[in-house]
Amino acid sequence: MPSLSLHPSGTPGSACLLCGARGVGLFAEVDGRRYRRCATCRLTFLDSSQHPRAEEERARYETHENDPEDPDYRAFLQRLAGPLLERLPPAQEGLDYGSGPGPTLSVMMEEAGHSMALWDPFFAPDPAPLQRSWDFVTCTETAEHFHRPGEEFRRLDALLRRPGWLGLMTGVLEDDDGFADWWYRRDPTHVSFYRPETLTWIADHFGWELERPSSTVALFRKE
Repeated sequence: MPSLSLHPSGTPGSACLLCGARGVGLFAEVDGRRYRRCATCRLTFLDSSQHPRAEEERARYETHENDPEDPDYRAFLQRLAGPLLERLPPAQEGLDYGSGPGPTLSVMMEEAGHSMALWDPFFAPDPAPLQRSWDFVTCTETAEHFHRPGEEFRRLDALLRRPGWLGLMTGVLEDDDGFADWWYRRDPTHVSFYRPETLTWIADHFGWELERPSSTVALFRKE
């Protein structure tokens, strides 16, 4: 069993990596890893001093067996693709942000008649897609890897046209009591964890509308 120490009231610490609030307290320590919780946006995040190095992240990602021909992986991504496709007009331009080593969602969106570009800091690092705007952006199993989520969401906002959609898929922290045993936390490259209140804060901060078609999918509408 992991060694867990909860600090529900916290002690003053660093600034929040999402909203920038100061004095973010310590939320929990699990096997020597220190997690902080922001009282403003409710982001829970690994202390910055313990973030994995880039080479460690890439080595972990290269073990992922993402295959567009894998029906189970397609079914997993359909949780986001399905509700997003229901809301998109025909022939839209989209960006898969954090596409990973085996882009698959982009293939599914192209099969549905949309054009797609890819960006990933390790596997598709060409900055050109970040220099323009898009009708929609998908971000699947990526936001939990954000070392500086505030910067990342500001970039995502800049990438979206009006009107536009951001499709986000990530594990949402519903149960603080189960945090230590949560499989999502145990991945060493997962450093940012979003509560339902965090998703609401993001929507309110950027003036987006939020829909949650399932527990791990958030659709943000930029009007």
